[in-house]
Amino acid sequence: MIKCVGVGLLLFFVATATAAPTPEVTEGFVTAESGVELYYVKTGRGAQTVILPARLFTFDDLRWLAERYTLISYDMRNRGRSSRIEDLSKISLQADVADLEAIRRHFAAEKVHLIGYSYLGLMVMLYALDHPQHVDRIVQLGPVPLKFGTEYRGEYVANDRQQVIDQNGGPRLRELRASNYHTTHPREYCEEEWRVVRFMLVGDPQRVDRLGPGLCDLPNEWPANLSRHMERHFVGSVQKLDVPRERVAQLQNPVLTIHGTSDRNAPYGAGRDWVYLLPNARLVTLQGAAHQAFAERPEAVRPAIDEFLRGRWPATAEKVTSDPRL
Repeated sequence: MIKCVGVGLLLFFVATATAAPTPEVTEGFVTAESGVELYYVKTGRGAQTVILPARLFTFDDLRWLAERYTLISYDMRNRGRSSRIEDLSKISLQADVADLEAIRRHFAAEKVHLIGYSYLGLMVMLYALDHPQHVDRIVQLGPVPLKFGTEYRGEYVANDRQQVIDQNGGPRLRELRASNYHTTHPREYCEEEWRVVRFMLVGDPQRVDRLGPGLCDLPNEWPANLSRHMERHFVGSVQKLDVPRERVAQLQNPVLTIHGTSDRNAPYGAGRDWVYLLPNARLVTLQGAAHQAFAERPEAVRPAIDEFLRGRWPATAEKVTSDPRL
């Protein structure tokens, strides 16, 4: 279980972040398969490169990596500032893997560290299976299971998702959807929805403002558009994925998995399962944290990632020796 970060260590990280100059950020687009334009930002000049998918969710909280590494972060296809896709057949987890390779090739990064959040914690593992020669270390942040629908022991699953939504305005959202407000006023509905669902992403509601203002300035993220994407991506791709556990168990890369016990989007049991399955993995457990733990609990997540990417296991990281599945 996670231990308290010492005051001296915490102050060290705060002082370092305050004193260090902010690295310049460049931005642009990489043309991927089928002409899809992927929006990226690049910062830092370190000899080692970290690729961070899901810029729209993660970059602001993890840009400190640019103090030591070259950090490349991008939006997935049809998400964030990347180009909108009308042809749903071009949206899949396999396409996400190909896009990651397009990003790596574009920047001529021979070997990289990967950080994958949520379903991208699964995606970066698939990438490592297909391109082991280009991957060094891997960090998973609240990863989804290898196989959709995997059931875990009760103590490894948070069951209060709907309760949290309803307590923070869920009934009002259902009324707005019933009146078709999400399609007639897509941005306004997006803002209403964010005020509700953000509470689901934290374990401590007092820390919800750490998540920021949301993504409603990005039309790809409006629920009216995003639901179409998610239907194709998850129902049409992720739910159908069937990668043999035996194949994943052969992966030798060091993997650090960081997972909150109150994660309502990807069960904590999934994080335990990845570490149980992988031969060279460790788990950092964040007691009471939820899905966006890197924003909710940066005082625990940052030093763990920093230590791992420097080549050492964090003191709070543990092996998992028992199967968390039912």
